[in-house]
Amino acid sequence: MEKNRHHKKNQNWKNNQNNQKKNEQKKKFQFNSESYDRAAAEDDKRKLEAIQELKSSENICPICGQNITDIASAIVDKNTKKPAHFECVLKKVEESETLGPNEKIAYIGQGRFGILYYENPRDQRKFVIKKIIDYEDKEEDADWRSKISDLYSKVN
Repeated sequence: MEKNRHHKKNQNWKNNQNNQKKNEQKKKFQFNSESYDRAAAEDDKRKLEAIQELKSSENICPICGQNITDIASAIVDKNTKKPAHFECVLKKVEESETLGPNEKIAYIGQGRFGILYYENPRDQRKFVIKKIIDYEDKEEDADWRSKISDLYSKVN
């Protein structure tokens, strides 16, 4: 009986010690909502400024002379190194190439177009690339593109 009572006292003492340690740890961490709110407001302000700059930048397509509204889909014009509408560049490439039967020009990525040959025009899953047309220079980085990517990274 004496052992049990001593054991309970010892256990109660240990529980009190553990509870005190937990309470001390809880007291050490306090969430500072004021600094969090200030940081969130500054972040929102930075995003709004980046969006305003993206919207206010006016890029004129050198091929058609119209404003480019979707700058993310623009391609570097070979001659001027400025952004151009994707559709304008595609039309320009189509005009410079002669296509045979079952052939089509398509964008294949990284500033390149290809002349695709379809054995069966109804099944567009199977094709052969007959010719690759490098439109953008891979070695030369467009300044406008890096500026836009910087602004996009501020928004996201």
